[in-house]
Amino acid sequence: MAENETAMTAGQDTDTAGGQKQPEKEPEQETPKKPEKKARVSPMRYPQLFILHSIIVVIMIWLLFGVFFGLMTAPNNDMYPRIDNGDLLLYYRMEKAPKAQDVVVIRKNNTTYVGRVVAAAGDTVEITDDEKLKINGHTMIEKNIYQKTPRYEGFNQYPLTLAEGAFFVLADARSNAEDSRYYGPVSADEIQGTVITVVRRNNL
Repeated sequence: MAENETAMTAGQDTDTAGGQKQPEKEPEQETPKKPEKKARVSPMRYPQLFILHSIIVVIMIWLLFGVFFGLMTAPNNDMYPRIDNGDLLLYYRMEKAPKAQDVVVIRKNNTTYVGRVVAAAGDTVEITDDEKLKINGHTMIEKNIYQKTPRYEGFNQYPLTLAEGAFFVLADARSNAEDSRYYGPVSADEIQGTVITVVRRNNL
């Protein structure tokens, strides 16, 4: 019995000496994070942002109405009844090759006109003695024109064949309007754009 107790004591001593359990580490406590400081906004930032936004808006308006679109009021009643004097016209500047029946804004001899294209390069225009419009030998039937087309003497020699890049433009009110019968054919450079919208301001 004594020997067994001695052996057990020796085994316990061995476990204590060689296989002694390490004390468990206490869980590390997380260090509380300091609240991040918000960046201070300089009082000058808001005026600067306002100026920047204003510049962007001005550039966009310039691109829209200085490069792509134009805005003007009808200068007279030459395009009556479709367009009245004072009506607001929105036109597309990028169209420099209008088609027949397109309404265009023209800048010729330092004066702005509005007219309808009736013929383009290569076409032959003639205005007969009985005040009819002929294109390439064919009398034009214009359903939306309610007046005859008188020939203005002393301006053009008919029949007139249009050169490359030239257009013949007539007003809708044919009696006394100023158009290609008066100032001759117009070039692509003299066409400011094609009218796409008319905002009626009179006779609503």
